[in-house]
Amino acid sequence: MELICDGSQVAKPRASFVLEKNAQLLVYKWLKSLCFPDGHASNISRLVNIEECILYGMKSHDCHVFMQTLIPLAFRDLLLKGISDALTEISHFFRDICSGTMNVDHIERLETNIVETICKLEMIFPPSFFDSMEHLLVHLPYEVKVRGLIQYRWMYSFERLDITVAM
Repeated sequence: MELICDGSQVAKPRASFVLEKNAQLLVYKWLKSLCFPDGHASNISRLVNIEECILYGMKSHDCHVFMQTLIPLAFRDLLLKGISDALTEISHFFRDICSGTMNVDHIERLETNIVETICKLEMIFPPSFFDSMEHLLVHLPYEVKVRGLIQYRWMYSFERLDITVAM
């Protein structure tokens, strides 16, 4: 990465995966306008603050909906093709691993593809982005083979109850 020197000031160029402010506003305005069918996801438009450019209060199911369906749509035209392709691949991985039916050939294909996808992400994002959580994706297809479909182990219904246990 080159530093741009202009007299006494030194400026580092933005990374290729960072959105400009106007592109961020486009994404947040688009999220604000979304409507989902009843029961698919919560009203994500309520969770968007356009002025501060943040999403707040997302439940884990909302995050899954965002990862599986919205990321490829939101960033497809705003990021470079290689970056949006890698994000789309990771999004499709989550969608496939959470599907209601799965065969062994498809699971084995997911096992090989996720390694390549993580390598693509490692070429895009800095090393500080990656921790043990990104590595766990490699183990999810094996877990599906051993323990069965993920949907039978989801905690969404228990999270919705929002039960607090007094000890």
